[in-house]
Formats: sequence, C-alpha cells, structure tokens
Amino acid sequence: MGNRRAVFLDRDGTICEELGYINHPSRLMVYPWAAQAIQKINQAGMKAIVVSNQSGVARGYFDEPLVNAINLKMQAELEISGARLDAVYYCPHHPCALVPAYRADCACRKPKPGMALQAAQVFNLDLSGSFVIGDRYGDIQLAHNIGAGSIFILTGYGRGEFESRRHTWPTAPDHIAENLLTAVEWVLSALNNY
Repeated sequence: MGNRRAVFLDRDGTICEELGYINHPSRLMVYPWAAQAIQKINQAGMKAIVVSNQSGVARGYFDEPLVNAINLKMQAELEISGARLDAVYYCPHHPCALVPAYRADCACRKPKPGMALQAAQVFNLDLSGSFVIGDRYGDIQLAHNIGAGSIFILTGYGRGEFESRRHTWPTAPDHIAENLLTAVEWVLSALNNY
C-alpha cells in the first residue's frame, strides 16, 4: 500500500459515549478528552479515520441520513475544539438484518477489513504502520486482520468486555488504555520508540 500512517477510531464508546443505538443527533455525547486525543493524531501527521459498525440501519432503528447527520455533528463538535477527522466510514449492514436491502455478510462490517482497506486506498496508507483503537474486541480483530497495532480502551463497552470476556480473546491487544486520550498517547510513545 502506501507510506502514511493512520489511527482508525471506533465511534461509539471511543469518541463519544456508548448509548446503545444513537437514534437522534441530540443523543450524541462526545467524550471531553476526544478532541485533545484527535488533535494529537493531527499534530503527529497521522490520519484520524473513524470506522464504525452502524447495524441500527439494518435493524430498522434508523436510516442512513440519520447516521450521516450524527457523524456530521460529531465532526463539527470536534472541529470547534480544533480536532479534525480525515474521514468517517461506517457499515450499515448485518447478516441478519430486518431491512432486506441491508442484509449482507459484507466485507466492511468490522472485524472484516473493508472500511480500512478503502481508507488505505484513498489516503495511501501503510496499514502495518497504523493503529486501531476501540472498546470492543472486534476492533482488536480488525487491527489483526489488517496488520495494524491494536489498542483496547475501557470506555464504552470496554471495561465490561475486558473484565468478563478477555479470557475468551484468541489474541491480546497490543495495549489496554483507560480512554482515547491515553490510547493516543501510547501510540505516539510507541512511534517515538521505533
């Protein structure tokens, strides 16, 4: 692929509070440390790219225009604080979808690599020099599937999944962090130690 690095970020539970299915823009609550974390990615010259499963579309809870409205609100809130997301990708599919048009075992639903591979083409990314940060083990599997570094965070579903499910994980993440900010600080420290 390319020579640029990226930090792939989950959305719910990582950048913003995990509230189940966010079915209205007013329910979006960006974590107070998220903008600072993303600023650090920006300042390091890495791409900050969101990759998010949004199966609420497939389940009939909301439609894609709502997902786009929520993503735009998230980007706007981050930009007010000086943080820039380079791209936001989401997967609206689910293999058991109630909405037939979204019933698919697609290549983009995490932990499959479709969204990251698309971003790699668009941004000329070196996936092996990139990182994935998220609060679900599927994010860690995505990192393994693309050869990237993996950071599991304890916000969102993270702490519960870590405490109750980590014994089932086939492979451990490269690092476990309290939140997105401490995860990004670890990434930058790891890059400085190369």
